[in-house]
Amino acid sequence: MSGLPAPEHDDFYWMRQALDLAADAARRGEVPVGALVVRDGQPVGRGINGLESLQDPTAHAELQAIRQAASALGSRRLLDTVLYVTLEPCAMCAGAVVLARIPRLVFGAFDPKAGACGSLCNLVQDPRLNHRCSLAGGVLEGESAELLQEFFSRLRSGE
Repeated sequence: MSGLPAPEHDDFYWMRQALDLAADAARRGEVPVGALVVRDGQPVGRGINGLESLQDPTAHAELQAIRQAASALGSRRLLDTVLYVTLEPCAMCAGAVVLARIPRLVFGAFDPKAGACGSLCNLVQDPRLNHRCSLAGGVLEGESAELLQEFFSRLRSGE
């Protein structure tokens, strides 16, 4: 036994899965953000950005994953879950994390322009709200940021 955590408890393992989802979003012409809700070492919700394909301003990866997880678990309360997302959630998605009672959030790249989990504000840990979650930011931050930078670079160059 190595003493290392099993893959289902490894933030890097799950963040790599979220990065795969983000890469899929990029291939579809969406901003490359991927999200995964995990419970008991199993993914129960997956999401990629769908703003362009669905023409829906609420079709963020986090909301897609949260909706799928709530459906799979038959509950709006996603207790005992972890949300992994490649980009720091915005205010809308951070609000959904609070409303879903997700106890732990792990994200990759910080978002200085729209991030609501430490960058602009920290909605998920605001003591005025009735739920707060533990937070780990910057997990595989370089890989997450690189995927976003490459996507926007290609977009600007007209590819």
